[in-house]
Order: sequence, then structure tokens, then C-alpha cells
Amino acid sequence: MGITNSAKELSTDRIECGGSFQVTLSVTAEPDIRSQPTDIVLILDRSRSMTGNPLTSLKKGADKFIDIIDEATDGAADGQIGGGSRIGIVSFSTTATQDTQLITSVQTLKTAVNSLTADGSTNHEDAFVKALALFDPASSNAKVMVMFTDGVTTAGGPPAPVAEAAKAQGVTIYVIGLLGNGGIDENALRQWATSPDYVAIAPDDEALEKLFEDLAHNIAKPGATNIVIVEKVNPCFHITSFSKPTVGTATLVDDTTLRWTIEKLGVRHSESAALTFTVQHNGVCSGTLAVNDEITYTDDEHNEVEFDSPTIEVECGSDVFPEECPEPVEITIGGCEDAVEFDAGELELESLGRILQLDVTIKNVCPHRRVALAVIVTELDNKENEFKRGLKTVVVPAHNHPTCRDVKVRCIKFVLPEALDVSGTTDSICNKRKFNARFIAHYIDNDFSCCPQHSV
Repeated sequence: MGITNSAKELSTDRIECGGSFQVTLSVTAEPDIRSQPTDIVLILDRSRSMTGNPLTSLKKGADKFIDIIDEATDGAADGQIGGGSRIGIVSFSTTATQDTQLITSVQTLKTAVNSLTADGSTNHEDAFVKALALFDPASSNAKVMVMFTDGVTTAGGPPAPVAEAAKAQGVTIYVIGLLGNGGIDENALRQWATSPDYVAIAPDDEALEKLFEDLAHNIAKPGATNIVIVEKVNPCFHITSFSKPTVGTATLVDDTTLRWTIEKLGVRHSESAALTFTVQHNGVCSGTLAVNDEITYTDDEHNEVEFDSPTIEVECGSDVFPEECPEPVEITIGGCEDAVEFDAGELELESLGRILQLDVTIKNVCPHRRVALAVIVTELDNKENEFKRGLKTVVVPAHNHPTCRDVKVRCIKFVLPEALDVSGTTDSICNKRKFNARFIAHYIDNDFSCCPQHSV
């Protein structure tokens, strides 16, 4: 049956800027029809709306389905379904009929299909009841129903409870819908099927034969062999680590790409595999971000597998730049000039020295409130005595985020001339200098008011 499920899940839907989270990839495969004998019931709609080309196309599709299962079970189109597998036919209109039991004769099955005539209403409930009654509860065979319909339920009771009972007994239900004269209820089909992925809709009767053919191949093929999954995460993230997968091996191609290989999965029984890896935000992007840039899947059976593309919310807070960078002075040197003299103007307090640039994050700043921030820098000599080197005060603008959030104040600069060096050595600018920085912050805007004075 090939790959029956694939998923990609995140450990959380929100992280802080630079935070980490886990991603789990998983796949499930089921064995082929030779190693796992399967009983299949074709449930075929023969209501009045199937008259003409729809019924003709249905018969061709069902015949093709039977031929594919015939060859897949024993490797030969010999007219007998082998390997212990069987097929049964149930057709329905106002009521349902067991046109065959679970049998192996291809000719008998095709005769039953090609004898169908269209008339009457659409009773899905009775169709599921008659199909479920064909299965032997004591049989170890896998159990599959393939329901085909071109209309909504117009007779009998609600079919969903019977479909649920069949699934509870281990029956896998596929549903093929045809957009026929009576219309179909796609939501109902997805409710009956084992999962929404087990529903296929034919836009017209010409597409029916191909849908039946594709479904037969899907049921007959082996789980999966030589699986290769390559996960490449969004450049806003990088992969920091991964755990040993439950099946197969994983390797890190680079800091954004992971390769997972599985030799075989679900070849003898239904089997799942999972791989969990840790992803960290790079601190560059923010907002709602797609986690993966690309994910590819290949195997020898050519299973078509798609993984979800989940997103995560990255909160990076607000960035405030209280000082602008100095404006550059443009200087042009001609192509044939070896030297040039240029008057760059005057700069005050120009000397050898260093620039200390500080960033600080103010935690949990409430919305619509400005913050006063003070930064005090001192320099320490070799005896840990402190010498004043600067004081800066900054008004941090209010943010409009609906909740309190962290605000990062960036690029607070202090000029530290070498003439003030107190390190105790005379090595000019190469001296090691030590500084302390202290921060004071409080709200400017608040709701406080003094109590009014009352005369007695």
C-alpha cells in the first residue's frame, strides 16, 4: 500500500528572537499485497444518474482495477487472484446487493461488474452494510473497501455510522467520487474514508478509469524501499542537532540541510518512522515564518509524498537606535594622481582612543509608555578603583504592540580616549582596559497623581 501517512510537526508555534524549537518528521508505510494478503470489496454505484457514459467508464475502471490486483498478487495476469487475496463486488442503488462473495476468479468478478444496470436512488448506508458483511472477522487478511459514488444519499439511513464501525474493525476505506448529475457531498466522502487523503474526485466519467487504475497500484505496491528525505530549513534558521531516527540514518549536510535515509519501511507490516531535530532562529527575520525552505522525498516505488509546511511566530521585540552613525566625508582621488591633499574640516576632541558600543534589552515594556534609560560607564585601574568615563540618558519611544514586550536599545556609544587610560602601563593603544557599565531605567509615562489637598 506504500506510504499511507506523512507529517511534519513543530514543538511550539511561537519562539522568542534567537530561540530554538524541535521539528519532527514522520512517515508510515504498509506492505504490498503479496506479503500481506488483502480482501477488497468494490462498492459500485448503479443509481439512475449513472446511466450512459458514467456506467460504461465505471465498468472499464473496475475491470482495470481487477486486472492490476490479479497481476500484483502473483506476478502473472493468469485470471486468478493469488497470494491469498480476494475481491468481492457490492453494487447499490435504492438498496445494495452482494453481487459476488470474496473470490479469486477474475472472469466471475468482471461478469458481475459488466452486468450492472443503472436505476433507482442512492443508498450508501446499505452499501456499507452489505460490504462489511462480506468480510470474515476471523481472517488475518487486510481488509479494504473501495466505495464509488456519483451522488448524495437519497435513500436509507445515514451511512457515516456504518463506515465508522467498519473502520473500527480495521477496514481501510477509499472513496472515489464522480461529479455526476446528482452532485456529491465531498465532506461526506471524507468523513467515510479512512482519512481525507483517501478520497479522490473525478471531474468527469472519462477520468474514472485512471482513478481506479491509480488506486489499484497504490493498494498493490510495497511499503517503500530506499527512501531519501532531504529537509532544507528556511535561511532564517539553522539546524543545531538531531536525534537518532527510529528507523534509518540521518546526516547533516550543512547547517540548514538534513538528509534522512531509510532502506525499507512497511515491507512486512504497517510501520512508522520518525526523526526529530532542533532548529534555532538566526535572529535576522521576525514575524510569521515558514520553517522549511524545501523538502523532497524519493523512493524506489515512486510513492508521491508531501509534507506539511508549518509556520512559526518569531517575536524579536522592538529595535531602537538612539544615535545615528557619523556622516561620511567623501574623498575623490583622480585616476592618475599618486597623492591627494583634502581638508576634511574640523573635529572636536580628536585623539587616539576607542569607542565602546553597548546594546541593552529592557524586559517587559508595557505598550504606550516611554522609558527613560541612563547608562553610566566607569574605568577600573589595576587596583579596581573606578574612574568616571561617561553618562548618557536616552528616551526610549513607546511601542504600540498589544501586550508588554522586550525592547532592545542598540548602539549606545562612548568615546574612550587613550589619554584617560588608567591601566598603569605605557603601551599606548595596545593596553588592556577594563570598564564597568551600569543601567537605570524607568517609565516616564504613568498613571500616578498626588492626593488632592482638602481644607478642614
